[in-house]
Parts: sequence; C-alpha cells; structure tokens
Amino acid sequence: MGALTIVAKYMIVAQIEVNGGVDKSDIIGALFSQTEGLLGKDMDLRELQMMGRIGRIEVDIFEKNGKTKAKIHIPSNLDRYETALVAALIESIERVGPYPATVKVIEIKDLREEKRKKIIEKAKELVKLIEEEILPDTKEIIEKLKEDVAKAEIIEYGPERLPAGPDVEKSDSIIIVEGRADVVNLVKHGYRNVIALEGISRGVPQTIIELSKKKNVTVFIDGDKGGELVLKELLKVAHVDYIARAPPGKEVEQLTAKEIAKALRNKVTLEEWLAQQKAAGEKAEAPTPQPPPTQAAKEEAPAPQFPFDVNKKIEEMLGTLEAELYDASWTPIKRLPVRELPDYLATSADSIHAIILDGITTQRIVDLAAKKGVKLIVTARTGPLTKVPEEMKIVTFDQLLPKKVEQ
Repeated sequence: MGALTIVAKYMIVAQIEVNGGVDKSDIIGALFSQTEGLLGKDMDLRELQMMGRIGRIEVDIFEKNGKTKAKIHIPSNLDRYETALVAALIESIERVGPYPATVKVIEIKDLREEKRKKIIEKAKELVKLIEEEILPDTKEIIEKLKEDVAKAEIIEYGPERLPAGPDVEKSDSIIIVEGRADVVNLVKHGYRNVIALEGISRGVPQTIIELSKKKNVTVFIDGDKGGELVLKELLKVAHVDYIARAPPGKEVEQLTAKEIAKALRNKVTLEEWLAQQKAAGEKAEAPTPQPPPTQAAKEEAPAPQFPFDVNKKIEEMLGTLEAELYDASWTPIKRLPVRELPDYLATSADSIHAIILDGITTQRIVDLAAKKGVKLIVTARTGPLTKVPEEMKIVTFDQLLPKKVEQ
C-alpha cells in the first residue's frame, strides 16, 4: 500500500522474530491486519498512513535460516503519546502468516533531536571556518598595525645609532636584545625600554657598555647557541644583572606577547645563570665580568669602624641565616631571615645605613640596598657581583674574623 511522504518527528524501531520463513510483505501485512481496530479508527495504522500521520513502513530482514529476524522502522508525525501507543500496538502482533512471532520495540528516536544535533555540529564547523578563515585576517591586520606603530616609535640611540625603544633614556632599567627586529617585536608588545646590540661582529657598542654602568640590565637572548655566544661577548665588557631567554629554537623577534612575558618573568640573575651553566657541565664557561674599578680600591681600604664589638655580633649571627639592619646612628631597625631581606628592602620605608647578614649577598640584594641608600654590607659570603655603587662597601665575615673562618 502506498504511503504519503511525511516529515517525521519520531522513528519507531522494533525487532521482529518469526518462527518460520517469511518475507517483507508478510511482515507488513501482519502489522496492518493484526492491529486493525484494536485502538479504534483514530489509531488504525492504515488510516494514520493515509492521513500522513505515519510514513512508509520499512522492514530490513537481516537473518533468514529457517527462521526470520528483521528490523521494522515506522516514521511518525504523531505526538509523543500517540507515537508511544503505536509502538505498543505493534508489540501486540503474535503471528506472521502461519508462524508464531514476537515484536519488541527497541527504541523511539526523536528525529528532531537528531536534527538539532546535526544543526549544532554544522554550526560548530561553521564557527571553526570563521575562526580559521576570517579571524586570522583580522588578527593579521591588528598585528600589522601594531608593528607599524612600533616601527614608528623606534629611535636611534647613541653615536652608533642603535635601534631602541623610546624609553631607553629615561628608564632605570633596560632590556638588551640582539637586533632591530627584536626591538620592533618588544616595542610592539609594550616593552619600550629596549635597545639592540645590532650584532657583535665589530664588538659590543660603547653605548651599551656605558648604559650598563648606570642602569639595571636584562639581556634577552635567542633560544639557540648564537644567543649564548652574544651573551658571552657582552659579559666581557658590560655589567649584566639579569638574563632572559627565548624558548629553545626560537628567536626573540618571533615571540608572541605571552611568550615574551613568560621569558622575562622567568629571568635569572647573572650568578644563577653561571651556576646553571656550571651545573650543565659546559666546558666553555661564561667569562666573569670585571668588577668596577672602585671595588678593588674598596677591598684594600681599612676595615669599617663599628660602635660595638662586631666580632661578637658576627659570632652571635653565625648559623642563624638572619640579617640585622641599622640606621645611620647604628640603632637596630629590624632583624629578619635573609630570605625575606629582598622583599623588605623593596617595600620598607625605613632609612637603612648598614646590614649584617649571615648569608650570601647577591647582585639583587646589592641593587635593592643601593636604592635604600645602604652604605655598608657585612656578609658571610658574596655571589658574583657585577655592579657595586662607589658609595657602598661590602666586607665578608672572613675579612673581619679570619681566624674564626679557619677554624
């Protein structure tokens, strides 16, 4: 019997098992004949099909070996309650032709839900298409605009006319990179205190050497062997405080904003860098920068005078890993763990004249102490120091207590 083509909302899926050999027409005939009149005319399968409330019934026989098994698909345009009644109705079939049969409804699919899923999946594909084909163009435009603005801000600094960001002169700290493209990339991402070496084939520019004497210096090198070579040449003549490095295999000019921020956030002090190189077993160690000329004179100068027995104070502090801070009249201001000293120097409003600490004085501590106006540091040991202010003196415990150290 013919059936109207309908837009189905549900699909009844059932399985029939017949204890004998039958074909599709036998099964369809049984569906119509054995359900006729059971639920009245309104739910009669023939009437529903003629009205377009159910569609063409499909039967797929998938096993036939003396017995018959098949799947039945009935598309329905009824509501969910009426569709459920039709599904229950076909389970009432007991025979197909002369053979006993059983029908079991496997599922009732909501075809609209299937359609919704397909629409959502298609929407995801279209969104991805937009992101891949449209948004990258917008990003490229913005990146190009940023780059053009950055190039317009690049200045030529010093007699060598080195490429630099506009804030190199007025900033207390600078970032040294290798070439102009590196400067453009950093300025593009908001780092305006950057300056380039422009290669080292003719040596480190004198402008860089002079800047390193009066500013806090971070060297930002490429993530390859060439970056290390540039750093080693720079360390021969300039004072470096921190070292940042691009990810392995990448150059500074290639980095994204996130990669730049991460590399600078993970910068290490010079002494930490040298320690890392030594730990890595490098044979060619980075050359140790020469201390400022004034430092040698300081080491030869007479020991500072204290208004108390400094030997006794040192003996008291040995093994404590603490630091004690004094004002200009040698009145104790604070005593704290050495590990907390950098943060205290960075945030405290106290006027500090001297520090005695049972620990290692690093370049970071020297830099922070210099900003606080500290004139004297008495320390158990010092790390590699690249820049010590002329007005600051640093002496070690063993210079004041040589016999104690020997014991």
